[in-house]
Amino acid sequence: MVVGVLIEIENKAVDKIFDYQVPEKLEEKIKKGIRVKVPFGNRTLEGFIIEIKTETSYQKDLKELISIVDEEFVLTDEMLELGKWLQQETLASLISCYQAMLPKALKAKNGSVVSKKYKTIYTYLGIKNQKISEKQQEILSFFEKKKEITREEMPTISKARLDVLVKHGILKEEKKEWYRLSYQKEGKKKYPLTEDQEKVVKEVKESMDRIFLLHGVTGSGKTEVYMELIEDALKEGKQSIVLVPEISLTPQMISRFEQRFGSRIAALHSSLSEGEKYDEWRRIEKGEVDIVIGARSAVFAPLKKIGLIIIDEEHSPTYKQDVNPRYHTRDVAIKRALYHDGKVILGSATPTLESYARARKKVYHLLELPNRVNGRSLPKVVLIDMNKEIKYAIGHFSRPLIAAIKEKLEKKEQIILFLNRRGYSSVISCKNCGYALKCPNCDITLTYHKANNTLRCHYCGYGSNVIKQCPECHEMALQDLGVGTEKIEEELSHLFKDAKIIRMDVDTTSKKGSHKKMIESFANHEADILLGTQIVAKGLDFENVTLVGVLNCDTALMIPDFRSSENTFDLLSQVAGRCGRSKKEGKVYFQTYNKDHYAIVCAKNNTYHTFFQEEMKIRRMMKYPPYYYLVLIKIASKKQESALLEAKRCEKVLKKYLDQTILLGPSPAMLFKKQNIYRYQLILKYQYQNNLQEVLEKLDQYYKTNKEVKLEIDFNPIHM
Repeated sequence: MVVGVLIEIENKAVDKIFDYQVPEKLEEKIKKGIRVKVPFGNRTLEGFIIEIKTETSYQKDLKELISIVDEEFVLTDEMLELGKWLQQETLASLISCYQAMLPKALKAKNGSVVSKKYKTIYTYLGIKNQKISEKQQEILSFFEKKKEITREEMPTISKARLDVLVKHGILKEEKKEWYRLSYQKEGKKKYPLTEDQEKVVKEVKESMDRIFLLHGVTGSGKTEVYMELIEDALKEGKQSIVLVPEISLTPQMISRFEQRFGSRIAALHSSLSEGEKYDEWRRIEKGEVDIVIGARSAVFAPLKKIGLIIIDEEHSPTYKQDVNPRYHTRDVAIKRALYHDGKVILGSATPTLESYARARKKVYHLLELPNRVNGRSLPKVVLIDMNKEIKYAIGHFSRPLIAAIKEKLEKKEQIILFLNRRGYSSVISCKNCGYALKCPNCDITLTYHKANNTLRCHYCGYGSNVIKQCPECHEMALQDLGVGTEKIEEELSHLFKDAKIIRMDVDTTSKKGSHKKMIESFANHEADILLGTQIVAKGLDFENVTLVGVLNCDTALMIPDFRSSENTFDLLSQVAGRCGRSKKEGKVYFQTYNKDHYAIVCAKNNTYHTFFQEEMKIRRMMKYPPYYYLVLIKIASKKQESALLEAKRCEKVLKKYLDQTILLGPSPAMLFKKQNIYRYQLILKYQYQNNLQEVLEKLDQYYKTNKEVKLEIDFNPIHM
């Protein structure tokens, strides 16, 4: 027997299947998709069995497979097929496509990192004519409410005393596989649907369409619709995947689904430990789970009977992976749903222009939830023109916002404040010569973090102590400009001395479980103000929040990206929707220097359709999605001259062979230098170009063996 093995090695030059002879003693255990150990050069490496065959075209004697790492399936037939499709779609290496599907503990090179966890279980078998001493009766009292108890539940009892009861056949001792996460066993908490929700559920159930776009205003009850559709899928014996854009949203989502569906759910996201991910993966693989909830990578959950895949907040850029394989979760979800004859629901209050345009053309089936479930109107939004207000502001707070915060604090109501930037200040610069402190590895200014008095690069992680003297003019004239969440927290503490504040950003939520603790703490009204970055803008639901303040609406507008207006509209609409979600009315304050910009005005008035029409005019004129497709090509090297030379070569090749494509560049990438790597880019815009895939594949092949220059190809990029 001969097997084709894909070696776990991140090198495109050897991204192919190698044949190995199977020793006779292992033949019965061989299956497609399992992990094996093989000799490769002078090393022993792990890989996945991709093919099983009787002969090989290899002319020399084959090396023998060494051993099997695990006998259980790791890559199912569907996943093997999905990986090949992903490789074609993204031009990534095949091994990177399979690795993207698996938790770290199941990736070939990490085969021994995490193992199954076992616990000692004691089962009560009953007393058969034995005399029981008082001490033994003390032990048996643990079994009054349940027949199975773990060793950890009897910490005061010695092992020797338990062994006596096992010897007499009163208790049975065994080791059982134990999962690191647990869920409540019973669900059933259910809310009645509104007329709008019932209409949407009925439409999905009765339609033969496969892809649906659910456009529902914030607070319209999209999650309840999801759960109703999942319940219908369960009745048909089908499973579901629910995806959320941010890890911070997962605890709230899991809690709601746990209350409805009990322990038949699993979580998959990056804040879990490797052991927890491994356990959840095994529960899913063993068929112990009907619903998987998680962030982007959960789309690969190894469910075998998928009826429904839901992508909540479908507009979020986090659904696009920015490293190889550069897939979009939506595309993978559609591919998997079609394989299983299931359906995909894309849900958002602010759908991407591409999705909404497809829905209008009936490529997707459009569903609408135009009203909030409690019948209340959306919160009133007040625009504060900071051009006029800045001279009266205290720090970064306008007078109207200060007055509103004070009023809500007096009423014991809660406030969410949004700032799209972390740290204390965004720039440390010299007021004498204008020099700005930059990262030595990246073309980006360092951010000042006051808590530990350090300067940090948010791209490569470089850090240094704060200096007082300007390195350029040597004057003691360095000052901090810009603003971050840390600085806003300090200002809030001075303005509202008795208010309890939770700051929620990447710096404060890096510790395991911190997201969940902060959300629960705020939900329990242990704090008055939740201050945060994009983490607080989406999906969160607190009934006592009646005020939302956006400190600077213009941050995203300043980014040189064709999606900057759309991102601004999305963020403002989403964060505004965090308040007034229960019986209490909500109010939102937008502090802005661009009060007439259509993205800000449309977010204030909650007019998605008006924004869609305005933005589509610009997209058509500038030849951007959804009217044109994009490909971003980056050429990177440690030597700037090498990167530029190869970028110009690529430009010549692409101009020669792509006759129906608009080519922009080469130009320096937005982040020109990152981790001491220089990067140039080319942008392709096209509507129809039959040979595009073929040309890009050849270009990719050419650079596979180039050790000095790296080529990256990103189809339909989110960030330019």
